[in-house]
Amino acid sequence: MAASEEERHLTLTGDFDCDPSPLSTLRHSTSHVMAQAVKRLHPEVRLAIGPAIEDGFYYDFDRSTPFTTDDLARIEATMREIAHADYRFERREMDRTEAIRFFRERDERLKVEILEGIDAPRVSLYEQGEFVDLCRGPHVASTGRVKHFKLLSSSGAYWRGSEKNPMLQRIYGTAWLTAEDLEKYLWRVEEAKKRDHRKLGRELDLFDFHEVAPGAPFWLPSGMVLVRELEKFARESLDAHGYQEISTPLLVNKRLWEQSGHWEHYQDNMFKVEVEGETFSLKPMNCPESTYVYRRALRSYRDLPLRLSEMGRCHRNERSGTLTGLVRVRQFTQDDAHIYCRPDQLQDEITALLALVREWYKVFTLEPSFKLSTRPEKYLGTREQWDAAERALAEALRANGLAYDVNAGDGAFYGPKIDVDVHDVLGRQWQIATIQADLTMLPERFQLEYIDADGQPKRPVAIHRAIFGSYERFIGILTEHYAGAFPTWLAPVQARVLPISEKHADYARTVWERLRGARIRADLDDRNEKLGYRIRDAQMRKVPYMLVVGERERAAGTASLRPRTGEDVGAVALDRVVGDLTREIAVRAPDLTVGRS
Repeated sequence: MAASEEERHLTLTGDFDCDPSPLSTLRHSTSHVMAQAVKRLHPEVRLAIGPAIEDGFYYDFDRSTPFTTDDLARIEATMREIAHADYRFERREMDRTEAIRFFRERDERLKVEILEGIDAPRVSLYEQGEFVDLCRGPHVASTGRVKHFKLLSSSGAYWRGSEKNPMLQRIYGTAWLTAEDLEKYLWRVEEAKKRDHRKLGRELDLFDFHEVAPGAPFWLPSGMVLVRELEKFARESLDAHGYQEISTPLLVNKRLWEQSGHWEHYQDNMFKVEVEGETFSLKPMNCPESTYVYRRALRSYRDLPLRLSEMGRCHRNERSGTLTGLVRVRQFTQDDAHIYCRPDQLQDEITALLALVREWYKVFTLEPSFKLSTRPEKYLGTREQWDAAERALAEALRANGLAYDVNAGDGAFYGPKIDVDVHDVLGRQWQIATIQADLTMLPERFQLEYIDADGQPKRPVAIHRAIFGSYERFIGILTEHYAGAFPTWLAPVQARVLPISEKHADYARTVWERLRGARIRADLDDRNEKLGYRIRDAQMRKVPYMLVVGERERAAGTASLRPRTGEDVGAVALDRVVGDLTREIAVRAPDLTVGRS
C-alpha cells in the first residue's frame, strides 16, 4: 500500500518537503509564516507538519475545534504583519536529544514524536521572530519575501494519515512568485468550482449518488445519453480498427484471482461473496477473464494479433473517504481491451494504439502527454524480456513523434507500460489511458499459446489497454473540461424549440417533429412562461441551439436561431437548420457551426 502524503514527507525529510526549487521553497516558507501566525493568535495550538505541495502548501495543527472562515481571515492578516516585519529565517543545528527536550518543554508533543522517529544525531531548526520549528529547509531569506499568498480552506486530517491517530486541523493555502501568477491561480480555482462535475451533474440532471449504494452513480436519462454516445463512438472506432467485442462475467470464483495473482496482492480491494460454500468476487478488472476467450480455440500465428475489447463493469472496494464524485467510485465501466500478439508484432501494435489514443483525444480537444514506466525492483519474467518490451514501447513512442518522460521502476510487476495524461481547458492534468505490455501474468499464468510458423507452440504477448479509462471518470473530466456545455454530438439535448406564444404552438410542434424525424435530440418548451425566461433556462441547461418560432417564421418556413453562446443568428431556413445540425452531429464537430456560414 502506498505511503500517505504525511508519511512520505516525514520519511524523506524528518519534517517538511525539502525541494530546493524557488517556488517550492517559497511555499515551504509561507507554511512557516502561517504556523507562526496561528501560534501568535492561538498559543495553545500544537504544531504538526506543513509541507509545500502542488499549487501551494498546508499545515496541520493539533486543535480540538475546526478553523472557521473568520479564523482564516485573521490568520491571513497576521501573516501579512509577519511578512511586513521581514524576520530573517535563521537556521541552527541541535543534538537530537537536545531538540527533544526543547520541544517537550514547549509542549509540542507531535514534534517530539517526529524527533523520536529520526535516525540522526543532529537535526536542524529554523527560527523567524519568536517562532521556531523543526525543519530541514531550505527557506527564503526572510519573511518579507512572502508576498503573494492566499489561505484557501481548512479541513480535518488524521495525524500521519492514519485513522488510528488523532484528528488534526489542516489549513490549505497557495503562494506564488508574482501577483499575476497568484491571480491566475485563484481564477482557475474559482473556475474549477463552477465546473465541478458534481455540481453540474445535479444542475444538468446527469447523475445522482445515494447512500444505499455509496460510490456507485445512478445515471439519469441525460447522463445515459453521454454514456451511450461515448460507447457508440468507441464501438465505431474499434470496429474500424479490427477489434472484436466480448463480455465476461461479473461474479467470478476466487480460483481465477488466485491463478492471476490478484488474490494475493489485491483482495483487500475486492468485494467478496459466499455462494454455496465457495468464495466469489465481483471482478475488479477484466484482464484474467479474457484468457478464457483466447484459450477456447487453438490459435495460429496467422490468427494474431487478436484484439478483444470489453465494456466491462467492475467493482473495487475503495475506502469511503476516498470516493469523489465520478472520478473515484466503487462501480465503474472500463473501455477495456486485451490484445494478444506475437513478440514481433508488439511494437506495431503499440504504435497503432498510440495513434488511436491521439485520434480519440483530438475529438474532445484534450492534449495528451506520455510517460514510460520501466522495470520495478520486483518483477516477473527475465531481464531480456523486459529490455525487449521497454525497447518496443520506447520505439513506438518515437515512431509517433511523441515526447515522453521516463518513470524509472514504475512499471507493473508483469511488464512495462505507457501512461497517458490529458490536460483540460484549465491546464489541469488527469491520468486516463494506460498501455501495458504483459510478458508473464496472462501468458504464463494462464499458459496461453499459439502455433508458430515452425509448428512449435509459443507464448503470445498480452497488451492491456484502456483509452477512456472508465466511462465514469472520463465523463466527470469531460463535464469539467466543457463546463457542462458539451459539443452538439454529445449534448443530451441538442436543440430546443421555443414558440413565442401559444398562438405559435402548432408550428413549434411541426419544427420539433421535423428535428426528431432527423434523429436530432430536440425538445419543445411551450410552457406558459415569458420567452426571455425560457431562453435563459435553455442557456443554463447548456442546450447548444434554440429555435425561436413565431408568425414570421411560420410564414417563411424558418426558425430564429440562437446558439447557447448568446448571439442571435436570425432567421434561418428550417431545411438548412436540420441539414447543418445533422452534419455537425455526424462529424462530431467540437464547436457550434449551424447558421454561421
